[in-house]
Amino acid sequence: MSGTSLDGIDAVLADFEAFRPVLLDSFYLPYPGKLREQLKELHFPGHDELHRAAMLGNQLARHYAEAVAGLLRKSGVAPYEVAAIGCHGQTVRHCPEAEAGYTIQLCNSPLLVELTGIRVVSDFRSRDIAAGGQGAPLVPAFHQALFADPHVHRVIVNIGGISNLTDLPRSGNVTGFDCGPGNAMMDEWCARHTGQAYDEDGRWAATGNPIPLLLEKLLGLPFFSLSPPKSVSRELFSITWLDGYLKGEESPADVQATLLELTVTGIARCILDYCGDAAEIYVCGGGARNSHLIGSLQAALPGRKVALTDSVGVDADWLEAFAFAWLARQVIHGMPGNISSVTGAKGERLLGAIHPA
Repeated sequence: MSGTSLDGIDAVLADFEAFRPVLLDSFYLPYPGKLREQLKELHFPGHDELHRAAMLGNQLARHYAEAVAGLLRKSGVAPYEVAAIGCHGQTVRHCPEAEAGYTIQLCNSPLLVELTGIRVVSDFRSRDIAAGGQGAPLVPAFHQALFADPHVHRVIVNIGGISNLTDLPRSGNVTGFDCGPGNAMMDEWCARHTGQAYDEDGRWAATGNPIPLLLEKLLGLPFFSLSPPKSVSRELFSITWLDGYLKGEESPADVQATLLELTVTGIARCILDYCGDAAEIYVCGGGARNSHLIGSLQAALPGRKVALTDSVGVDADWLEAFAFAWLARQVIHGMPGNISSVTGAKGERLLGAIHPA
């Protein structure tokens, strides 16, 4: 998995033979800085996009192959023992609206097969969009398989570059949708003003104070008032979008505090508005390691338990990669991977294209 934060590749080794899926091992490969910048540029129209996208797809396949090799070395597993690689690819455009109806995740999957000798499953989102869905979020089906409890109403919140949630009621339909920004804008603002890739533990944001008027303006974006199903990508929640609301006289730390509050408010409002009496909130993704953010989320949701997915058996850093391994397994076994009440698709669909070894 390489998500909207554009920080690198999360690779996991998963075993689905037992009743409960098991995460056996994990490996992280950071993106080179130049690759990260090239991928960011492709989120917006520019010169010679087709060629640049194809070349980046090739480059990504080589990085994915390197991540697979690192994971297998670490775990002592041979390539022939692996059933498949579930490769999400790198999202550079996500336009599920009916008049557009497409999503682009870059990866040269045939090249990845050649480099690893392992079957590859990729392009997980397109079929759901073709069936009238948002193509996102896709992880709720896996969250349901892992975390649903008939006695407790739970919500799983993933805070990556974008934040999204899965609502797991005690009974009835599972739902899920994007909430708004996650880490992406905070990371970019931090890099611009401190030179650091991210605000570790939210310490810099904690030195500032949210700017009420700026927060109000940012929350005025129509996306926040849309009813689910809904999804979004970093083209909307970008540093360029933020710059349009700034006067230039704001304290950088105060803006960082405002961005953290924007992420927290987007998540909390979604839970309060759409997740009813949810008692337990479990957080995963890079934002789960930001203790200032988690503390602010707990303050915004009094009376509800807020904890990391670590406390229910899955490391918060690896849950999303684990989910795409599961989605690859689903399509290989001819089983659907989406939940139509989440994405808005016309029904359950097999998600992903299989590239044989």
